[in-house]
Amino acid sequence: MYAIAMKITSFWFSIFLFFTSIFYSCDSGPAESSIDYPIAPVDFTRVKLQEGFWKDWVETVHDATIPFAFQKCEETGRIDNFIFAGGIKEGKFQGNYGFNDSDLYKIMEGAAYALMIEDDPELAAYLDTLVYYVSEAQEEDGYLYTAWTLKANDYINFSCCTYSEEGQCIETPNSSHEFYNVGHMYEAAVAHFMATGSRAFLDVALKNADLIYDVCITQGNNYVPGHQEIEIGLVKLYRVTGNDKYLQLAKHLLDIRADVLDVEYSQAHLPVTEQAEAVGHAVRANYMYSAMADVAALTGDSAYLVAIGHIWDNVAEKKLSITGGVGASRHGEAYGENYDLPNQPYNETCAAIANVYWNHRMFLLHGDSKYMDVLERSLYNGVISGLSLDGTLFFYPNTLQHDGESTFNQGVNGRSPWFSCSCCPSNLSRFVPSVAGYAYASRGEDLYVNLFMNSELSLEVPGGQLSISQQSHYPWEGHIQLDFMNEEAVKADLHIRIPGWMLNTPVPSDLFRFVDEQQSQPLLMVNGEEVEINMEKGYAVMQGEWKKGDRIILELPMEDRVILAHKDVSAKAGLLAVQYGPLVYCAEECDNDTDVLEAKISPESGFEAQFSPKILGGINMLKGEEIKLIPYYAWANREVGKMNVWFTHIN
Repeated sequence: MYAIAMKITSFWFSIFLFFTSIFYSCDSGPAESSIDYPIAPVDFTRVKLQEGFWKDWVETVHDATIPFAFQKCEETGRIDNFIFAGGIKEGKFQGNYGFNDSDLYKIMEGAAYALMIEDDPELAAYLDTLVYYVSEAQEEDGYLYTAWTLKANDYINFSCCTYSEEGQCIETPNSSHEFYNVGHMYEAAVAHFMATGSRAFLDVALKNADLIYDVCITQGNNYVPGHQEIEIGLVKLYRVTGNDKYLQLAKHLLDIRADVLDVEYSQAHLPVTEQAEAVGHAVRANYMYSAMADVAALTGDSAYLVAIGHIWDNVAEKKLSITGGVGASRHGEAYGENYDLPNQPYNETCAAIANVYWNHRMFLLHGDSKYMDVLERSLYNGVISGLSLDGTLFFYPNTLQHDGESTFNQGVNGRSPWFSCSCCPSNLSRFVPSVAGYAYASRGEDLYVNLFMNSELSLEVPGGQLSISQQSHYPWEGHIQLDFMNEEAVKADLHIRIPGWMLNTPVPSDLFRFVDEQQSQPLLMVNGEEVEINMEKGYAVMQGEWKKGDRIILELPMEDRVILAHKDVSAKAGLLAVQYGPLVYCAEECDNDTDVLEAKISPESGFEAQFSPKILGGINMLKGEEIKLIPYYAWANREVGKMNVWFTHIN
């Protein structure tokens, strides 16, 4: 026991929440608690994307990003570390970070999601080989951390160390990524099990989780993760096995956090239930807030619910970028002070992804569209901006202004094919394949249409099988058509989100506002007849029985909108931004003759939206009298030059 304890001292939904509604037989059986999220997401495997914006992104990640990321893991020794740790070959630890294991796990998770969408024997075989390497690297007691097993030569260079009596470097809890690594391993293992039915990877995860439970709960050692993530993975293990001890361990690691660390950077300055402001490292924070939502939903702990509600309000009101990015400070990749929103923020891609996870969970808890509004803003702007259109170049931070020369992207001027710390490329590899899982949700007879994607949906509701085809060219057009395909009439209450930008509310607070109200209003039609829009928590609600031949059309007129920031955001004083539909726009040097950093617009500036199919994969370009704008997510996909989002206000 002493040896295990010493190792753990060194040891250091989102969860994609489609697991909440699909259960598989394993161990003691699936989780069937009566306490859970009031609303269940519709699993992305029940949403078939059709030709269009999101199918293009998913196919790009399947065809290019995942193979490219695996290749980089081979080139950088991330895969070799497992081979060496498992004794398959001899070798020393490769890389500068002990958390490099997590990159491979995340890409494996994305590969498993890709297999759920499309059969790919070559990818499946490669994934099986990786599972074998991982299983061989696991030590007999369940421990799995290749940097420790290989006694990395330069271990002190990438962790804060204390030393054992034998002179071994031992990570302190504040710096440790061992729990972080295995958290991503748990998520990947569950995804692999659900994609293939094989327990090979899942058994590795369960053996490791059982070890941690024994050391932390049975033995009573107060160890917590330096970087939160294991809590999310433990919840997934709980859902797939029904074993309550994994949920218990997740809550335990959150509850004792401040007792062990007492560090604001790691959100341990106060007990998690007493926190009311988003602070510290933004990725750590948003993973923790996501895990707190899971615990609140699955245990009924109201204190968790209250805390993340206060923290969410703080972010939405004072710490959210116009692109939905979070973590404005380059120092510590952290949330800044209230209203600290610089024009060259850090806005890490991973933090935007984690923001999607968190906001999705908040929606599932409360059924309010304001959470989906923030999710959509992050998704279309702060997340996919991190991935190039060809799927092989990445942004780690996402600045809103570039002088064309500075090496802001982890030492690179422009997009990079990889990073020594490559959490963002690997995170994108797992996020994009399951993006359709955020489009729909259900609660009894209630069906929520949250995101607009060209897709087909099949869903069992109390009244029968509901089949819907959604046709949409969103985000380029606001025409949304829902056709019912089920032969038998099925009773369902539809909740179709009317985006905040359509209701003159760019974000659900006064942090940003449009300079004027949009004149065009949303239009709702059922079977060719216009109907009154009855709003409830940001949704147009329609009750009825639906069958083949029924059609709902929602028109969301899109106009160029000029945005002002709150007066206390000093960095935005005298500046304006532009949005069209859900997309934030920017100006790139290659499209303009004038200096985009010096460009000026007025609140009355008018832009003509023109779809350009041959530019940047097909975009709506906004053309003004003196400046041309492109969607922010697409910048730096041609030549690298100056770029700007916030323009000088012409009085």
